[in-house]
Amino acid sequence: MQILKIILIVVDFIICIALTILAMVQSKEDAGLSSTITGSSTNNFFEKNKGRTKEGMQKRWTIILGIAFVIVTIALSIIYIA
Repeated sequence: MQILKIILIVVDFIICIALTILAMVQSKEDAGLSSTITGSSTNNFFEKNKGRTKEGMQKRWTIILGIAFVIVTIALSIIYIA
């Protein structure tokens, strides 16, 4: 059980560092609420294929790592309680 705790702590730490780096590298989306108010249309080729771009991949990996961080942290809390 002690080995599992150490492995989960190391994995949690690696995910935390990777998540922090990804969040800092991402560019800020300027469209935000102003495009909603002004009604600008974003129905173009770039918006349709945004998931294939570098920014889209960074956003996807940030979400994946965020979910993994939550799962590993919950697993750690369960192990420490038991």
